[in-house]
Amino acid sequence: METEEHDEQLAHFEFEQEETRVKKTREICSNGCDRPANVCLCGVLPTQSILTSTKLVILQHPYELRQKLATVPILTKCLINCQTIIGRRLRYGSSTLLDSLHNASINDSTLPHHAIFLFPEKTYAFFFSVIFNFHVLRIDINNLVLIVFDGTWNHAKEMVNASLPFLSKFASQVCLNYDVEVDGESIYDSELVLRKEPFGGCMSTIEAVARSLRLLEEPNGMDIENVLISVLRTMVKFQACHLKPVKPRPKLSKKQLIKASACQMNE
Repeated sequence: METEEHDEQLAHFEFEQEETRVKKTREICSNGCDRPANVCLCGVLPTQSILTSTKLVILQHPYELRQKLATVPILTKCLINCQTIIGRRLRYGSSTLLDSLHNASINDSTLPHHAIFLFPEKTYAFFFSVIFNFHVLRIDINNLVLIVFDGTWNHAKEMVNASLPFLSKFASQVCLNYDVEVDGESIYDSELVLRKEPFGGCMSTIEAVARSLRLLEEPNGMDIENVLISVLRTMVKFQACHLKPVKPRPKLSKKQLIKASACQMNE
């Protein structure tokens, strides 16, 4: 536990140091988005934060505080019922909201779950089928809590596994559609991807939340999704403008590679 707290404190310190250094060299927007002025998102952020019946809890890995492409800070500006927890696992004491769900479940194990957590695994139901089978999975859609994990693929897996002893008492696992047989899209292939994903269907935290709220927030789900996706699309466009074009290297056959290597050795 001391190691976790030390990592979190170190991440916060490094983030603050980096933030101070960046602010000295770049003008930061002070109108709401808190991003560099040349990539300001105020024009696409909702004029008023969106109120949802679904409560969102995000466990953010400490290292994500240093990521320039992190979408969680923007997500918290778009949604009212959004809580961010910095850490490597969810445990009792991490959140009063989750603690209350845990306590209720411990006191009466027959109560339906009031929380779901999002993570792709073959053994868990796709979100679309889950929405129509809440009663089968003992999930109460009223006052639902949606839990997501923000981090790299490896970090997210570690965070989920470390959180399961606590989460399994009151939350059900679901996932959006994905395909482990297909490589993840990159920013060059998709207008919604900021970073290379491990396989097809993986997505940024803001997109995962947008897709989920579309299903959970009827009848306004589609409107909420459109707002969040519009913000993400603008972020990706800004990022694409700052990428240096790279010419693809021609693929050589094994014979050509051997010949090229021999030529270099003779020079």
